[in-house]
Amino acid sequence: MKTPTFTALFFFLLPFSHVFPAPPEGWTEETPRPEIRPIFRYEENTGVFSIIHDKREGLDGWYQKSFPVESGRFVHFEARRRSKAVADPRHSGLSRIVWRDAKGKPVASATAGASAEPEHPVDGPTNPDGWTAVSGTYQVPPKASQAVIELHLQHAPNGSIEWSDVRFEDAPAPAPRKVRLATVQHIPSGKSPRENCEEYAPLIQEAARMRSDIVVLGETIPYARTKLTPVESAEPIPGPTTTYFGELAMRHSIHIAFSLYERAGHLVYNSAVLLGPDGAVLGKYRKVCLPHSEVEKGVAPGSEYPVFDTAFGKVGLMVCYDGFFPEVARTLAAKGAEVIAWPVWGCDPLLARSRACENRVFVVSSTFTDPKKDWMISAVYDRTGRPIAQAVENGSVAVAEVDLGAAIVGPYNLGDFHSIIQRHRP
Repeated sequence: MKTPTFTALFFFLLPFSHVFPAPPEGWTEETPRPEIRPIFRYEENTGVFSIIHDKREGLDGWYQKSFPVESGRFVHFEARRRSKAVADPRHSGLSRIVWRDAKGKPVASATAGASAEPEHPVDGPTNPDGWTAVSGTYQVPPKASQAVIELHLQHAPNGSIEWSDVRFEDAPAPAPRKVRLATVQHIPSGKSPRENCEEYAPLIQEAARMRSDIVVLGETIPYARTKLTPVESAEPIPGPTTTYFGELAMRHSIHIAFSLYERAGHLVYNSAVLLGPDGAVLGKYRKVCLPHSEVEKGVAPGSEYPVFDTAFGKVGLMVCYDGFFPEVARTLAAKGAEVIAWPVWGCDPLLARSRACENRVFVVSSTFTDPKKDWMISAVYDRTGRPIAQAVENGSVAVAEVDLGAAIVGPYNLGDFHSIIQRHRP
C-alpha cells in the first residue's frame, strides 16, 4: 500500500485539526454539525477571515462574535466579502445578526408577537478587486442585550470566501423616506393615439397637485380602444408619446410610468416606460409574459428585469399579464425594487395583493377595468398586500403616502422578509 504524502495527509487532517492562527478574541468558528465543518483560516497580517469548502456537498460554517447592544437603539453592520468558485454568493456568502438576551436566549420581536428573527444584511456594490459591500442598519428588539454577528459560507463545494473590515457600531435612527405614490383610473376614448395621451394630462396635473412623487398610468395608452393593431400603433422609445408625457413630467416635476407598444427594428414590444421629473426617459421594461393574443399579433417578449434608481427610491416596472406569474415581481424585488409600477389592462386583484405581499414591496397598479366589474383595480398596495388607496371612478386619481425606510417585520417567523428574499430565494 502506498504511503500518503505529507501534503495529502495535511489536507486530510485540516477539517479536524487546528493548523491556522486562532481568530481574534471573541470570534469563534462554528458549524451546525462536525461532519459538515469546513476549513477555517484567519490571516493575522491582513485581518481576513477565510472559510474553505472541499468538494463535498452541504458543508456549512461561520465565524461568530457577540456584541453588547441596548434595546431600542439603532446599530449599523458592515463588512466586505470576496468569494472564489462560489456559484451563488448571495445565497452561500450570507451574514446574519442574531438577537439574544443576557443569557443567550431568543428575544421577542417588537411587532411580530414571536421571537425576533435574525437580520440579513444585504449585498451592495462590488469593487474591481471583487470585494462586495454587505451592510444594514437595524433597531435592537426589546430585551435584547446581545447581537451575535455571523459570517457564513454554506453549500459551496470547492468554493472559498473571505470576510474583512467587519464593523458593528451604534448608529442614528434612519431618516424617514416618505414617498407619495399615485395611481390613475381612466378608460381612454380611443379616438386617436394622441387624444388618448392628452386625456391623461389633467390627471397628471391632479396627481402633481396632490404632491405625488410618481404617478402610474395605464397599459399601451396610444393603442387602447383605437382601431389600430399593436404593430400599427408601435413607435420608438424615445418617440412621440415619451416626448409628450416627458413634457408633462417636467412641467409638473413628477415621475410618470406607463406602457406603450415599442418599435425596435423589426420587433414590437409592450414596453413600460419610466420618466423622470426632468422629462427624461429613466428606463424601460419590455413585458416578459405575453398572453397568446399579443403573440398572435406579432408582439415579442422581453427578457430583462431592470430596476431604476430615482430620487425617492428604487423602482421596477411590470406590465399586465406579468402579474399572473410570480417570477417577474420576485426578480424585481430581488434586484432591490422598493416600488413596482404596474400598468395593467386586467388581472385578478388577489394576484396584485400577492405580488406585493410575497415580496414586501409597494405595488401601484393602473387599469382600464371598470371597478364595478370586481376585477382589476387602480390602487396602491402596501407591503402586506393591502390596497391603501384606490381610484374608484373613471378619470380619478388616488394617492398614498408611504415610508420606504420603515422595515416591515413579521408576522411570526418572517422577519424582515424583503431582506431575507436575497438570501433565501431559489
